[in-house]
This record gives sequence, C-alpha cells and structure tokens, in this order.
Amino acid sequence: MRNLLRGTAGGVLATAVMSVVMVAGERAGLMGDQPPKRIVRAALPGHRRRPKPGEGVLGAVAHFGFGAAAGALYGVLARGRRVSPPLGVAYALGIWVGSYAGWVPRLGILPSIPHDRPGRPAVMGTAHVVYGAALALAVNRMNRGGGADGPGARAGTAAAPAGTSAGRDTGGSAGKAAAETSGGASGEAVTRAG
Repeated sequence: MRNLLRGTAGGVLATAVMSVVMVAGERAGLMGDQPPKRIVRAALPGHRRRPKPGEGVLGAVAHFGFGAAAGALYGVLARGRRVSPPLGVAYALGIWVGSYAGWVPRLGILPSIPHDRPGRPAVMGTAHVVYGAALALAVNRMNRGGGADGPGARAGTAAAPAGTSAGRDTGGSAGKAAAETSGGASGEAVTRAG
C-alpha cells in the first residue's frame, strides 16, 4: 500500500511539472488544444469535436487523475526500490506512445504522432520525458526515507516533499500551469517558473 501511495503522490507531482512544459508549448503556438481537454471533450455528451462547458476543468482533473494512476502503477512496480531516472523516462515515453500512437487516435480524438500538427509531438514527448524523470526522482526520494515514517526521518520531524525546500513550495507555477494544461485558465496564470 505504501508503494501505491508514494507512486500516486509522485504521479501528481510529476503531472504538475509536465503541465508547465505543456503550457509553455501552448504559449509558443505549438499545441492547439491541449490533449487532456480534447480527450474530455470527446468523452462528454454531444458532438465530440465541439467545445463544451467545463471541459477545461474536467481536462485538468482527468490529466491529474491519469498522472496519479500512472504514478501509482510505477510505485507498485518499483516495489520500494530506487529506479534510475532514465527508466522513469522510458516508462513515461511508453505511456505517451501507447496513448498517442494507440488508443487516442483509434478513438478519433487526436491524430497519431506522425500525423499530428507540427510541434505538438515534440512538446508532448518532452513533457513525458519531464514526467518520467520527475516521477522517478520523487518516488526515489520518498522510498529512501523522504516521508515522516521513513528510515531517514528524525524523531518529531518530517522531511520536506520533493520539489520543496523546508516545506516551502519551490515549484513556482506548476500548480497554476496545470489549470492551463486543459485550456481552462487565463493567460496570466503562469507568470513565473520556479
């Protein structure tokens, strides 16, 4: 159970970090609609290609839910052991290829990787590399005693979570960027990167 929970927490953190890359790609004009928003749009009632109320927020929720679930599976597979970040990256790229060359185009949500709009595959590939590295680093940190109950914890203190410094968030706008990942936030939501 501990591995599942650590993987879930790592997946949420990694999704926030990858969202910064996705928003940057969108701001650079490389993305068009964000993939999580397009997936939710297709799942909601009505025409699968027409914008729908709430799809931005639901897209962000779905994105974090998928990232948390992928992180949970990663945590279970890691079994409390340290896994090198390149293996985390390979795991995340496998998810990307399986999704964006598999079920996403088969359901008619987005074109497959080689047929997608120029720029989006590069941004999404980079975002998944970032997700995989962040996931591996976060889970490794938690597995080596980064939690209050881990072997590296001191009595009466809890180690700061990955991405923070003494409990102070140093992730800058990762959380705010996540809202934009699905196209649900205004352009001013991400003003600084930590």
